[in-house]
Amino acid sequence: MTTEQLLLSIDPLDLKLTLELNKSISTSFQLINKTDNHVAFKVKTTNPRKYTVRPNSGIVLPRSRSNVTVTMQPQMELPPDMQCKDKFLVQSVIVDPGSTPKDINPDMFNKPGGNDVEECKLKVIYVSPPRKPSPVPEDSEEGTSPTASDTDLQEHSGPQDNSVKARDLILRLMEERDSILRQNAKLNRDLELLRHGHHERRTGVRLLYILLVGLAGILLGFIVRNV
Repeated sequence: MTTEQLLLSIDPLDLKLTLELNKSISTSFQLINKTDNHVAFKVKTTNPRKYTVRPNSGIVLPRSRSNVTVTMQPQMELPPDMQCKDKFLVQSVIVDPGSTPKDINPDMFNKPGGNDVEECKLKVIYVSPPRKPSPVPEDSEEGTSPTASDTDLQEHSGPQDNSVKARDLILRLMEERDSILRQNAKLNRDLELLRHGHHERRTGVRLLYILLVGLAGILLGFIVRNV
């Protein structure tokens, strides 16, 4: 029986479940009532211990739709071929207007009892989990450009780095200036000492010269008096 012949159109007809170990996986489908009738539905599965269905039964009002969620219990291992043989069966039947989900009972969907029950089977398709991205190496290779976050960080911290460099340069220049001033003062002291020592040497020579001249004069006078 095709979808167009059913009281309820079902979208989608394939239940795709992305497998992840030790994690509950859910998917959903819609029951669409395109008729003017109140339609009751019931969802069955070939593996009821593996899946939960919410709601597993209910009534879809005329020209409306209902959403059904299928949840697969956590799996300990992945199937080797990623194939699934599990199936779901959606049964639908016309009920009287004013009927509620509490009025639904198993006998409504009993074909041998003469009920006009329509059925549609849904397949379960396993989807491989997405591949995890490869870890990014901590140290980038030489010659590679920085990432956007690195560039933003450099731009954000640039003015502060320039201020620190300028301060260090000023301190270094001040130290060099003080060193030059100390050396200049030392040179001035040494120059004064040299000048003072040269003056003393010149004074001593003059005194020696005067003494020698005076002594020569005394000797010359003594010689003249004795001649």
